[in-house]
Amino acid sequence: MSERNGIMPTADAPPTSGTAYLEMDLLRFTTAGSVDDGKSTLIGRLLYDSKSIFEDQLNAIKQASLNRGDDGVNLALLTDGLRAEREQGITIDVAYRYFATPKRKFIIADTPGHVQYTRNMVTGASTADLAVVLIDARRGVLTQSKRHGFIASLLRIPHIVVAVNKMDLVDYSQEVFASIEREYTAFSAKLDITDITFIPVSALKGDNVVERSEHMDWYHGPTFLHHLEHVNIASSRNLIDFRFPVQTVIRPHQNFRGYAGTIASGVVRPGEEVMVLPSGKRSRIKEITTFDGDQEAAGAGQPVVLTIEDEIDISRGDMLVRPGNLPQVDNEIGAMVCWMGEEPLDRNRHYILQHTTREVKAFVRDVVYRVDVDTLHREEAETLELNEIGRVKLITAQPLFFDPYRANQETGAFILIDPSSNNTVAAGMIRGATRTAEQVAEKAASLSRVAFEAARNAMRSPNVVWEGLNIPREEREAAGGHEAAVIWFTGLSGSGKTTVARALERRLFDAGIKTMILDGDHVRHGLCGDLAFSAADRVENIRRVGEVARLFFEQGSVVLCTFVSPYQEDRDRVRALMPEGRFMEAFVDVDLETARDRDPKGLYAKSDQGKLANLTGVSAPYEAPKEPELTIETANMSVEDAVEVVWQALVAAGIIAS
Repeated sequence: MSERNGIMPTADAPPTSGTAYLEMDLLRFTTAGSVDDGKSTLIGRLLYDSKSIFEDQLNAIKQASLNRGDDGVNLALLTDGLRAEREQGITIDVAYRYFATPKRKFIIADTPGHVQYTRNMVTGASTADLAVVLIDARRGVLTQSKRHGFIASLLRIPHIVVAVNKMDLVDYSQEVFASIEREYTAFSAKLDITDITFIPVSALKGDNVVERSEHMDWYHGPTFLHHLEHVNIASSRNLIDFRFPVQTVIRPHQNFRGYAGTIASGVVRPGEEVMVLPSGKRSRIKEITTFDGDQEAAGAGQPVVLTIEDEIDISRGDMLVRPGNLPQVDNEIGAMVCWMGEEPLDRNRHYILQHTTREVKAFVRDVVYRVDVDTLHREEAETLELNEIGRVKLITAQPLFFDPYRANQETGAFILIDPSSNNTVAAGMIRGATRTAEQVAEKAASLSRVAFEAARNAMRSPNVVWEGLNIPREEREAAGGHEAAVIWFTGLSGSGKTTVARALERRLFDAGIKTMILDGDHVRHGLCGDLAFSAADRVENIRRVGEVARLFFEQGSVVLCTFVSPYQEDRDRVRALMPEGRFMEAFVDVDLETARDRDPKGLYAKSDQGKLANLTGVSAPYEAPKEPELTIETANMSVEDAVEVVWQALVAAGIIAS
């Protein structure tokens, strides 16, 4: 056999020019099926018959086949690269292969067929434009065949090819093929699959893989390779919704600040207005820079560096979008997940949720149902085991900027990571926010103070006219001999917030300072007695407390607020009600184990017994302050020392005299 540049010759070789090769379309496809359906053999045959195997690769496969005692060249060994795979004759890991024809470039993900490796199939299919589901003609449609079709549907893979393999072992029977086609078509009708193609093949003999079969003259469709070369893949890309997750800030010198990342979807051009999430600030694109220089436009999938006209604080995890085309913003989402962890899903612990370039703490608040992939029926479930698929509700410590996976796969997908092992334990597809439309709007409105004020104005009762206070705060402050302020103590239950605040109030009162303390237990026995502890009720609880604190502040008091208040944006919302410099965020910092040991209200014990849901730090997230005015570590500090820290801060701020 002759060779050209080390590769087997072909009459229609791919372009040799580097530029022409780079400009070719790229199709990513994945193979899946049950054990021994012939996935690896199909890929090996595809590479062999399309003359895409290097001579040294072919020689290595020949030697491996000889060592195994195979009759002839075992093409499956081209993708079964692991030694354990070759010894067992199965695929374990995801094997990636690359090849090209004159029509298109290809990346192949050959995934395992065993049930215990379903998670590997999800990994291989996560970026695919097309999925190939193999079915053994002798065995027909199996549960794994349905499982992989269901996963392909969940992942919104736009094109499905059902390759009915080993037709040579059923005498190339048209009836066998037609029966499998009818059964799988009936099953796929229950799924969200828009394009499905059935092709009868024999991977071992090469029938209908690259060349048309002489044994199946009853089949008039395309060969496997012809379909791969001509399937339309451009229509699956979202070119409308501009989403640019910032990966890193580029600052080579003081005269340049750029934001690097890959455009998740949409198209952008210099001069266009953009909004930065979560700050809500606006600017315009100044330049679009790539390795090839400045560009007049850039679209989905392109790695770029964007510069903007204004100096705005932007960092990794932020997202640039168009002001008139915003993603959803929320920290409560519903999603379908495939569980990949060896340990079952644990709703009493947190995970790290990675979404685009953003990482946040997350809890699985509820398992809505588990899917029986054989019948597609929904089953009640408390957890998810390895390789199981289900619908869940999640709550995150910080809001996500997302689109439903159906509309935008790049901003609708996420993974969950075990923080202790750093292993990926789940892959998820976002269905949408779990809040009502009004709650989502209120959440999104808190992205900026201006937006918050607009939302606050909208919440005011109709036909009510605001009248200023009878005695202005400044007069009250002058009469009292001190200024007014709000000190917001935040921290886990058992951190010591109330203990420190009570001791501080006594010292302030003895010094003639007018005070008022607002404690969580007090307001929930009256003002907020109608609220529970869901995320939405927690938001409303802090909103009410903030308004009450503002009234006492206007009375000239030093207001001490002691609330877990787990969300940073809720605390910022109260800060926005007060003049600059009159709000102090005091982070009462304590580790979870110390708080558990103290457990003054028995909440941790109830949570461990399953009698209390949504306990912050255990089964609900806590977002620690990023830049608090005060940090009080009560595990290493006496109450008196903690009070002194706050006292000195008030003196330094000019609120009280020394």
